[in-house]
Amino acid sequence: MYHHVKKLMFTVRVDEPDPQFGNMLLEQFGGANGELAAAMQYSIQGINCEDPDRKDLLMDIGTEELSHLEVVGTLARMHLKPSKFDRQAAEADPLIAIAGGGGVNLFNSQGNAWTADYLKITGELDVDLRSNIAAEARAKIVYERLINFTDDAGTRDALQFLMTREITHMKAFSLALESMAKPAFSIGRIAPTPGLVDQFFNDSTGTGDHGEIDTRGPWNEGGEWVFTESPAIQAGEHGPASAIVTESSPPVEEAGLGELLIDELRDILHAEKQLTKALPKMAEAARFDQLRELFELHLAETEAQIERIDECFRMLGKSPRAKSCKGMMGLVEEGQEIMTQGEDKEDAAADLALIGAAQRVEHYEIAGYTTARNLASQLRHSAIVSLLSKSLAEEENADQLLNQVARSLMSVAKMPAAVERAE
Repeated sequence: MYHHVKKLMFTVRVDEPDPQFGNMLLEQFGGANGELAAAMQYSIQGINCEDPDRKDLLMDIGTEELSHLEVVGTLARMHLKPSKFDRQAAEADPLIAIAGGGGVNLFNSQGNAWTADYLKITGELDVDLRSNIAAEARAKIVYERLINFTDDAGTRDALQFLMTREITHMKAFSLALESMAKPAFSIGRIAPTPGLVDQFFNDSTGTGDHGEIDTRGPWNEGGEWVFTESPAIQAGEHGPASAIVTESSPPVEEAGLGELLIDELRDILHAEKQLTKALPKMAEAARFDQLRELFELHLAETEAQIERIDECFRMLGKSPRAKSCKGMMGLVEEGQEIMTQGEDKEDAAADLALIGAAQRVEHYEIAGYTTARNLASQLRHSAIVSLLSKSLAEEENADQLLNQVARSLMSVAKMPAAVERAE
């Protein structure tokens, strides 16, 4: 139930009417980003909303937008008033002067009639809230431009008030969306195609007439992104679009493969958890700084790998329960013996033995991740393949770094003998 109070939310004052500026103001009266569009959008969303808390928010702001419509309408009418009597002002805008009698109507600044096509209403609350945030941002920009085109103090004050309220509403809608605790990219109820959802297609290539180049940024690299050169010009075995990750039908699980994948993941999970306990000891036992830093780096990577395995289980709808990994337990015990024996060895020799134990662990993990990734690939779990591939790449890189450190240590170990021969 609405009730009109005969008082403006903000008192409007115009010192020098400007009919042409009054026409500009109609953009916020009957335009796409204007107050009527906002009032109708939020109020209808509110009528459709089944969430009582956010329905109240939508109805509150929708009603306030109606009060803003009256402020803008009054402001525009005061600027357009000369069009009623001044021939020159009337000639400048016959639509306003002749058809509208020098007053406001539901047109935008170009004379286009207001339309319900301006409204963004989907019936999905989180989607509608995002639309509302964008609507407030667009309206803020329109008010900012209007302020830049008038020197009338009273008009600028009114527009500043209205512009500020757009930010207020933006904050309210943003916090309402955040309070729903829904992941930012979880839209609707049907999940996107795994793998494909993280592919960025480089579909605009080359150097343009004005020096435009291909660029990389957080919108196409890092995180889960897979940067893919334009499928339209790639020549693959199955045609130019073969680089696109897609599935034409739901994956059909081959007999037993699903259980094998779960077992392998549980085996790797237990192995990684054992490794998080062993790596700090290996780092402490290392004599050379480079090796110690490498173990510390791999500890951080291992912790991230455990998170990825947990994510794999969530995607598969299984609990991330570790399965006792006897192979890794044996390798960890062997490493403990090597650390104990290393206490009586020279620095380089002790660290070389430690590297040998670490590499056996790496080879075990590389084999495990390779097996799991291949199983996931056969089952067409593209997102899981992507997660396991990242961990596999880290393990292979760690193995290469261990090789580099080992070569450095062997050089150090040979130096005393070389010096002796020289003497």
